[in-house]
Amino acid sequence: MSMTPTIHDALAGAPVARPCFLVYDWFVKNRPQVDWPRLFGLGLRQIVHVDLVQVERPHLRLVETRRETPDGPRRDVTWETDRGSLHEWYLGEWRQEHLIKTPADYRIVGRAWEDAVIRPNHEAVRAAEATATPGDIVVGQLGRSPFQHVQIDLAGLERFSLDIAVEEPALLDLLEQLNAVKEREFTAAAKVTPGQVKLWENLSLETMGPQLFRRHLVPVYQRLAPTLHRTGHKLQVHYDGKLHGIAADIAGLPFDGIDSFTEPPEGDMCVGEARATWPDKFLWIHPNLGLYRLPEAEMLRGFERQARAAGGHRFCLMISEDIPPDWARSVPTVLEWLRRG
Repeated sequence: MSMTPTIHDALAGAPVARPCFLVYDWFVKNRPQVDWPRLFGLGLRQIVHVDLVQVERPHLRLVETRRETPDGPRRDVTWETDRGSLHEWYLGEWRQEHLIKTPADYRIVGRAWEDAVIRPNHEAVRAAEATATPGDIVVGQLGRSPFQHVQIDLAGLERFSLDIAVEEPALLDLLEQLNAVKEREFTAAAKVTPGQVKLWENLSLETMGPQLFRRHLVPVYQRLAPTLHRTGHKLQVHYDGKLHGIAADIAGLPFDGIDSFTEPPEGDMCVGEARATWPDKFLWIHPNLGLYRLPEAEMLRGFERQARAAGGHRFCLMISEDIPPDWARSVPTVLEWLRRG
C-alpha cells in the first residue's frame, strides 16, 4: 500500500499504510501543560473545529458571570426571556447544574428559540481554513441533534429520562421545535465550502436504548444528512460509547464517519467488528486511554492491532476524549512508531 501523508487523502479513500494521528484543537487550547510544539514537530496534527452557522435568538438575553472560588473558577449563566428565566453554573470545565429543572422549563427554552435567525458562517470557515497548518483538517460543527442536546446540555440525564419516559408534552413539543431549527441550520451550513461536518452526539446506547434511538434520532438523521450530501459535505457523528445494540441501524444511516470510535471497556465494539459492520464509513479511532499506560511494546502492539483491524483504508487515529496519561513518553513513542511505518 502507498503512504497516506494527510488526513485528506485518507478521507478521500486512499490506502492507509501509515495512519494519521490527530488531536482535537480544544485540548491544544486548554491543556497548556502539554508541549504541543514538540508533538506537532513529531507529526501530530490537529482537528480544527469551526461553527458552520451563526444563530441570533431575539427573545433570549444571556447573562454570564465569573468568579474565583476555593474549589476553582465558577461560571454562572442565566437565560432571560419574557416567559421566565433559567440558570446553570459550571465549576472549571464541568457543569454543576442544568438549565431545565421542571417540565415547565421546556417552554422557556422553546421561547428562547422562537424566531431564531440562522446564517451560514462563511467568514469563520474561511478564516479557519486560511490559518490551518498543513496536515491539519478543518471540521465544521453543528452542535448535537436536539434529542441529544436537550438530554446532555439542557436537562441532564435524570430529568430528561423521567420526562421522556412519560412522554412529557412540553418536552416533545420542544424536540419538535428544535428539530425544525436544526433543519434550518443544516440548510444554512450546506451553503458554506463543502467539507467535513460533525454532530457532537456523544451517543451511548446505555442512556436511551434502541427504541428511543429509532424513534427520536433515526428520522432526524435521515432528514438532515441529505441536505449536506447534496452540496458535497460529509457528515460525521461523535459516537464514543456503546453502540453494539444499534450497530445494524448505524450501518443503514447516512453517516460518512464515526468520530471518536472507542473500543471496550468504554465502548462495546472492537475496531474489526466496526469495520465489518460499517465497511464504507470512516473510522476516527480513539485508542483507549488505558492503552497509553502500558509498557511501550505492549502499547504499540495495541495500536498496531487497531490499525490493522481497520482494514487499510478509511480510518485515522485521534486524541479526542482526554490527554493520554504520561503523554510526554507515550505520545512521542506512538508518533515515532508511525514515522517508521
